[in-house]
Amino acid sequence: MPKFLRAYAEYSYAAMRVIIGFLLCCHGAQKLFGAFGGQPQIGDRLMLVGGCIEFFGGIFVALGLIASYAAFLTSGMMAVAYFMEHAHRNFWPILNEGELAVAFCFVLLHIAFRGSGAISLDAVLKKYDGPI
Repeated sequence: MPKFLRAYAEYSYAAMRVIIGFLLCCHGAQKLFGAFGGQPQIGDRLMLVGGCIEFFGGIFVALGLIASYAAFLTSGMMAVAYFMEHAHRNFWPILNEGELAVAFCFVLLHIAFRGSGAISLDAVLKKYDGPI
């Protein structure tokens, strides 16, 4: 990594974590509350569980509070969502409309391994133990 970028690595990671968490929370809000043009899907237990994981997991990831655990759970949920909803349509994610689920899955997996980061609630609460 170029030296001039290294100074901003924690800020960049925090921005990515916050944005991904916010976007995930919005997906959950669609399922739970019908927000952002969605329809509440609380009658379907699987969608209710998925919406709760997305909504609350997104909040935890965005805030950087137990983000590793929240991101790991939501990453797995995104993998399950991909295989249950998209994979049967076509092999390629771009053709089965599952590229967002795949992208979320792997970005969240990265967050799970990296942790909350130095700019997070965990860091404020002194739970941050640094990157691996």
